Amino acid sequence: MTTPTQIRIDSDIKKKATDLFASLGLDMSSAVNMFLYQCILRGGLPFNVELPKYNSETLKAMAEAMTIANDPNVKGYTNIEDLKKALMEK
Repeated sequence: MTTPTQIRIDSDIKKKATDLFASLGLDMSSAVNMFLYQCILRGGLPFNVELPKYNSETLKAMAEAMTIANDPNVKGYTNIEDLKKALMEK
């Protein structure tokens, strides 16, 4: 017997999770059931819940990478040959 359940999920997270589960041959319901079953088997969450411990240099590099990734003025490359060529020109 199954019971309908409603949960609120951030739409971006839901899309990413749905795509991931689909690539594994699962739907959201099956994935959530697997997660809950593992919680019951383990008597808790089936993974550690903790804050990452990054040093300040790593945090700065991560922030810089996000800024670059979101900057439409930064040129991107789709193949290694174009990247090599651009690097050699500088």
